[in-house]
Amino acid sequence: MTFSIVARDGEAFGVAVASKFLAAGALVPWAKTGAGALATQAFANLAYGPEGIGLLDRGRSAAEVVAALTEPDELRSQRQLGVVDAGGGAASFTGDECIDWAGGRTGDGYAAQGNILAGPHVVDAVCETFEATIGDFAGRLLAALTAGDEAGGDRRGRQAAGLIVVSPGGGYGGTTDVAVDLRVDDHPHPCDELARLLALHHLYFDKPRPEDLIEIDDSLMNEVRERLTALGYDTAGDGATRRSLERFAGWENLEERLVDGPRLDRHILEALRARGV
Repeated sequence: MTFSIVARDGEAFGVAVASKFLAAGALVPWAKTGAGALATQAFANLAYGPEGIGLLDRGRSAAEVVAALTEPDELRSQRQLGVVDAGGGAASFTGDECIDWAGGRTGDGYAAQGNILAGPHVVDAVCETFEATIGDFAGRLLAALTAGDEAGGDRRGRQAAGLIVVSPGGGYGGTTDVAVDLRVDDHPHPCDELARLLALHHLYFDKPRPEDLIEIDDSLMNEVRERLTALGYDTAGDGATRRSLERFAGWENLEERLVDGPRLDRHILEALRARGV
């Protein structure tokens, strides 16, 4: 009833999952910086999550984690599990009583698996797309998930999707390792909705790219000052315009896009202009 990809990219680990199951993103994916990641699914044993991360954190390989979790489990024939360890080793397990089509594949730094799928081509699409896609890690995981969905995905239909990425200091303000943690719990097109949420995540939490930055000349500074003043912000006195711009960016949840020096992120400028004052 679920398909997923578990992967490593440098120091980052991530999981993307889709399923005809309510809030699958809250149950299937687990990841920890410096340790690895896993997906527990089919007739999921949710204890695999914390137990598996604990084993990975102690340096066990992906194959060792699969064995340690499944061998003592009397219902292992109904379980499915994908694991990537700290070194990028990958393992995928599918019990022989999982509902067809069920199976998985592993590659360099990733494991993909699914059950109750339209066929093996779903997992193939996930793997091939992940390998072929370039760009940010979260985007690669989402592209792979979307390819599986477009190949037929869960043959019972669509309901939920989730995406988690952890990397050292990758969270908001650099204070946590959770770089991305997005869920679509109940939606007719969960992968599309997950893509919309990821785009918003990039807008609000990514540092601006060089191409997003505009040099602040006298004309632009005057415009910014006039627009802030019209919105009721204080722009009189040394540094007042900058302080007010920072407060405006925070009001719009764009504070991560502030930069030092005479440059302005275009998204902050667009938000200021959109206020239409």
